[in-house]
Amino acid sequence: MTDAEELIRWRIKVAQDRQASYANTHRRPLHFEVGEHVFLRVSPFRKVMRFGLKGKLLPRFIDPFEILENVGDVAYRLTLPPYLSGIHDVFHVSLLRQYVADESHILHPTEVQLDQDLSYVEIPLKILHRKENVLRNKRIPLVMVQWQHRGTEEETWELESRMQTEHPELL
Repeated sequence: MTDAEELIRWRIKVAQDRQASYANTHRRPLHFEVGEHVFLRVSPFRKVMRFGLKGKLLPRFIDPFEILENVGDVAYRLTLPPYLSGIHDVFHVSLLRQYVADESHILHPTEVQLDQDLSYVEIPLKILHRKENVLRNKRIPLVMVQWQHRGTEEETWELESRMQTEHPELL
């Protein structure tokens, strides 16, 4: 009976070790320094409106927050804004993601003229490429447009006829 029990325990241990090795291939040790900025994971609850969005469009991580101190081995205290004052300010490392500062993320308000409803008008800079999509017996001329307040990775394909009516100086 004891031999059978030891055999069962040994097989359970082997299975646990195998599963742990599979799980640990995706894990990486995270360590943050005081003063660094991190994103905070917001758990996605179903049918809950948070930040004005619901479902798939709900952000998984929010705002970069500064780390105030390291609490233990895997917990960090963050600086939280007043609208998150109801939440405890210490978080496990699994809820954090490193924030890498990028100058393209920052929009300076002097560059963009905002309207009263906080919208702005997109101004095309130049046309980069032309192509024609063929749908059965119909040809649709398209142009790739570079916009003023967007980076080079945010160029869009627009209808050539629409660009002729709205911005004839580019064509």
